[in-house]
Amino acid sequence: MAKLSSGATAEDLAKTAEGLQEAMTRVAAISPAWNATLRTTCVATLLEGGHAVNALPQLAAATVNCRVLPEDSREYVTAQLQKVVADDQVTVKQLGEPHPGPPSAMRPDVLQAVQRATEAHWPSVPVVPTMVMGATDGAYLRAAGIPTYGIQGFFMDRDDIRFHGRDERLGVQSFYEGQAFLYDLVKLLSKPGN
Repeated sequence: MAKLSSGATAEDLAKTAEGLQEAMTRVAAISPAWNATLRTTCVATLLEGGHAVNALPQLAAATVNCRVLPEDSREYVTAQLQKVVADDQVTVKQLGEPHPGPPSAMRPDVLQAVQRATEAHWPSVPVVPTMVMGATDGAYLRAAGIPTYGIQGFFMDRDDIRFHGRDERLGVQSFYEGQAFLYDLVKLLSKPGN
């Protein structure tokens, strides 16, 4: 991404790739997407409490969804949440078990096929491997030893991303172009010798 950026952002992206913490902090401050890619993030997704509109609640609960980087342990995340809450009357507990898996190796044959399909559909679009800031079912496949890659081929308006919302949407043209791209990619990957 440093090669696709300019100025101080390009410099900080390159330094982030080298492991420079100060540069990562600056990159994370640029946008919520970069922050969520570079750091473990948590957000309250469900709030519950009370039994009537005119009475103080006797009990309250918040469900907090965390997207955890591979290097952060669940104990670390739980401790940080307890620290943020800063109330010994509030209990922080994990719902369910995480299913971390090893990262999938960057396979040249997969990257070459993605590059070829991309060039066929969008000649000026660069192929840049990234880690998405969300979770996928790929975690279960990787945990079982199956390398997994998320390749979508859909273009979205960066200022109008509504993943998992009731009004989640994708442009019609982008949908059909993405389907054609994925069809061609599967054909490239399924050829003998690939």
